[in-house]
Amino acid sequence: MEAQHDQHDTLLEVEDLLVAFGGVHALDGVDLTVARGSITGLIGPNGAGKTTLIDAVTGFVSPTRGSIRFAGRDVTGLAPSRRAELGLVRTFQSLELFEDLGVGDNLRVAAEPEPWWGILVEAIGRDVSTTVEADISWALGLMGLDHVGEALPSELSHGQRRLVSVARALAARPELLLLDEPAAGLDTTETELLGEHLGLLPDAGVTMLLIDHDMGLVLDICTHLHVLDFGHVIATGSPEEVRTDPAVIAAYLGAPT
Repeated sequence: MEAQHDQHDTLLEVEDLLVAFGGVHALDGVDLTVARGSITGLIGPNGAGKTTLIDAVTGFVSPTRGSIRFAGRDVTGLAPSRRAELGLVRTFQSLELFEDLGVGDNLRVAAEPEPWWGILVEAIGRDVSTTVEADISWALGLMGLDHVGEALPSELSHGQRRLVSVARALAARPELLLLDEPAAGLDTTETELLGEHLGLLPDAGVTMLLIDHDMGLVLDICTHLHVLDFGHVIATGSPEEVRTDPAVIAAYLGAPT
């Protein structure tokens, strides 16, 4: 059974999305919705097309067919930077932290105003706006990183570095945050801590689309799931519905002989 979202509560709507690389269809006819205020999971075996979907939604690859609507607006043809300005922000599988900058400055890069505005602020002798500093403090607090704002990334554990990566995306004050494998390389304790912090985000006004291979994390914090396999959505529903879906079981475990 598929769970349906009310039209007015739908923050992201992907319809009939086709992404082709040469003759290979990485995504084919994908329909997907993310409800405002939800933590929605996107799962599937390796090579299913999950990262390609995030790339398409955030503008890093162009679909051959289909549409992407965010907050009621068609964003299919917009550049990644414009989508981010509208509140559609992502993380990447690789951490890509600036190792020579402190944690706070890593967030500041994401949170600062447009370059022309930054130049103007500097020209009139003012520091970065108090709004930016408030955003940085808010993001660090949500991820439990208040005490490491001055530290260098090299001084942090891998789990803390992952939290910094999420906090950096949050510093841009996204309406929808797309997380690509945030628990990669984390041990059980670190993953549980990540899950606790991610679980706070909807109450802070941030909707999430979460990709992760850690099914414990996904099933624990997601209220709704989409399952991809070979570029197609094969199941949609609550975690309880998805985990017992025969198509999902076959995709992960192989079809019974």
